[in-house]
Amino acid sequence: MLKGRVWKFGDDVDTDVIIPAKYLRSVDQTVWPKHVLEGLDPSFSLKVKLGDIIVAGKNFGCGSSREQAALAIKWAGVAAVIAESFARIFFRNAINNGLPLIECRGISKLVEEGEVIAVDLDRGEVRTNNGMLRSVPLPPFLQEIVNSGGLVEYYKARKKVH
Repeated sequence: MLKGRVWKFGDDVDTDVIIPAKYLRSVDQTVWPKHVLEGLDPSFSLKVKLGDIIVAGKNFGCGSSREQAALAIKWAGVAAVIAESFARIFFRNAINNGLPLIECRGISKLVEEGEVIAVDLDRGEVRTNNGMLRSVPLPPFLQEIVNSGGLVEYYKARKKVH
């Protein structure tokens, strides 16, 4: 169960506004979180706290295939992203890097920025101040990847078992 404060964004949040290209030369884990989503809210990185949740409309993560977008969100301490829908490559990059994504129709109209919501990944439920919505639950094997911290850590753990 995840519980966190909502940061709300609209439709078509692309990877260029999630992490602008000018910061991609750095591999320092402290740089990207300082600039995450600055294309939409220049002070976002100063306000976001560990465990917060991003809620967005349709097509979150569209644009280029840069996996740095998912990493910037994760390294900023965001616990999960809930959106009406995700761009396919962003979805894959996020899961592969251990960032939980929840597809939930109607979520962008039901929540307000700043409210605290709860997400049950196993049951596919999102509880808000205005009621509960069913989300598309992540299949168990994708939850295992996320819970392991990403695909690399998932395979490292499996290798030790076999």
